[in-house]
Amino acid sequence: MTKELLIDNESLEKKIYQVRGQKVMLDSDLAELYGVETKRLNEQVTRNIERFPDDFMVQLTIEEAKNLRSQFATLPTESHFRYRPRVFTEHGILMLSSVLKSPQAIQVNIEIMRAFVRLRKVSLSYADIAAKIEDVESRLAGHDDQFRIFHEIILPLLESPMPGKRKIGFEPGKKE
Repeated sequence: MTKELLIDNESLEKKIYQVRGQKVMLDSDLAELYGVETKRLNEQVTRNIERFPDDFMVQLTIEEAKNLRSQFATLPTESHFRYRPRVFTEHGILMLSSVLKSPQAIQVNIEIMRAFVRLRKVSLSYADIAAKIEDVESRLAGHDDQFRIFHEIILPLLESPMPGKRKIGFEPGKKE
């Protein structure tokens, strides 16, 4: 029986970044989770490079790495980059499980896949909310003219005082 590995979901999800329009994880973060050195993880990737096409894994440019660095203080600065970091998409992380076969790597991969599923569900719910807001805005847009008429014509009528009635009769001290 394998020992259960405890991974904090929140800290795991914080290691998923947005790069080139895709959710990815850094090689250094994955190596830490797998319990191996980043160098060793990248050696296995290089030995099995045919398993990692461009939609599975890319090497960041120095500029992209600096942009990530500015967002997350834990990433190394430009002067500390010995090699440009690699990032892995969800599919690339799945492929890593066929390259790194330790029990820890298998358990970590399972938790990472669960984290990607949670993030996908959250983004779908945000998309649903955004669609509902857009629907309400489009409905209200058709009423702009009605609101304008209300503000220009009806509201001033409600605000202006009603003309006073002229009193009939004599008022002392008033000349007519």
